[in-house]
Amino acid sequence: MSQFLQLLFSGLTVGATYALSALGFSMIYNASGVINFAQGEFIMLGGMVAAVLTASGLPLPFAVVAAILVVAFVGLLVEKLAIEPARDADITSIIIITIGVSMILRGVVEVTLGKGNLTLPHFSGDTPIAIGGATLLPQSLWVMVVTAVVVVALAAFFGRTRVGKGILATAHNRLAAQLVGVDVKKVLLASFGLAAALGAVGGVLITPIATTSYDAGLMLGLKGFVAATFGGLGSGVGAIAGGVLLGLIETMTAGYVSSSYKDAVPFVLVLVVLVVRPRGLFGLGSSDRV
Repeated sequence: MSQFLQLLFSGLTVGATYALSALGFSMIYNASGVINFAQGEFIMLGGMVAAVLTASGLPLPFAVVAAILVVAFVGLLVEKLAIEPARDADITSIIIITIGVSMILRGVVEVTLGKGNLTLPHFSGDTPIAIGGATLLPQSLWVMVVTAVVVVALAAFFGRTRVGKGILATAHNRLAAQLVGVDVKKVLLASFGLAAALGAVGGVLITPIATTSYDAGLMLGLKGFVAATFGGLGSGVGAIAGGVLLGLIETMTAGYVSSSYKDAVPFVLVLVVLVVRPRGLFGLGSSDRV
């Protein structure tokens, strides 16, 4: 029982990070029909920037906030400089552009911040909490609680703000949204900035536990994409459920089967799910754009 609890805690912690990444994928996909493969680099940038700022002497809370703002600004730049100029290109070309952006971001971070692993102090100490024979790091609680708060905040943002409703309207029908006065360009810009901020939040939360480096975003981005696809690309509920389920499956596989299969099993599973249900577990819309 204690082993199961330990794996459960680990799975929920990792799954919450995947859920934030998946939400970023779904948000941009809803606004533009584009799969943004630079999302993993937003996660990496959040952790790296916060770690560098903390190492330079900036207090941790200010470093975290600054890192999220910096990465959100990078997301806005990516949309303005790379995505907007190619808005008339086909979806496949834009997806390739996002892959190029991810490579550029990795290269810039490697050159400016180095190849070494960086970390952040634990937000509230690193003394494990004993629960039912298993242990839970306080930082894991931070990951899960902040993710839950972000989900609630996003629900309020989309349900009660003009920008949020504009993003939802664009997701349902872009032409109809334009006809009622929604500025689709600003919606896409806001989507990239918000998705980047979500990635940065995930990065600063997980870095005290797992450390980060210039290439850490590659696998995190892929897992976020798998989680979004697993749950249903474009579905907010699917992104959250897909991320949590993926984290649990990954850790249970490592614990009860072998850690050698930890990274392979989620990709195999999502292929099986997509064969049986192409729109994912919670996807309701058409899958043509994928």
